[in-house]
This record gives sequence, structure tokens and C-alpha cells, in this order.
Amino acid sequence: MCHQTVSLVQTELERRGIVTVSLTVMADVTAKLSPPRALAVPHPLGAPMGPPHDAAAHEAVLRRMLALAAQTDVPLLA
Repeated sequence: MCHQTVSLVQTELERRGIVTVSLTVMADVTAKLSPPRALAVPHPLGAPMGPPHDAAAHEAVLRRMLALAAQTDVPLLA
């Protein structure tokens, strides 16, 4: 899904009271769109959670995303 679509959907969900966090591998594009909460990761397109079968890397990304969900000072790109 394109970054712009994700940002628009995320903003609408937040407007309705649903907390969201997006995951991006293109921080420069995401910053221009200013979604409520986004986590930039240093992984390639197609593998934003990290290498396949790397449970520790996947858990680390998920924990960072969950921590962002608690943030109320939005928009936030971490």
C-alpha cells in the first residue's frame, strides 16, 4: 500500500479515536505526509519488520511500535 494511502487512512482512524502506528522504510516520504505516529526502520521494502524468520528483530520492531502507540504528542516520526 502506498505511503499516502496509509497516512490518510491512519489520520481518519485517529480522528475516530482509534490509535494507530504506521511502519515505514521511507522516512523522508512519511515525514512529508505527517501521519499521527510512524516508526521508521532501516529495513528494505518488503521486509519492514526485518529479515524473515528473525523473531528477535520482529519483536523489537513490534515493541517500538507499541511504545509509540502510548505517545500523545503527535504527529510523531521515530
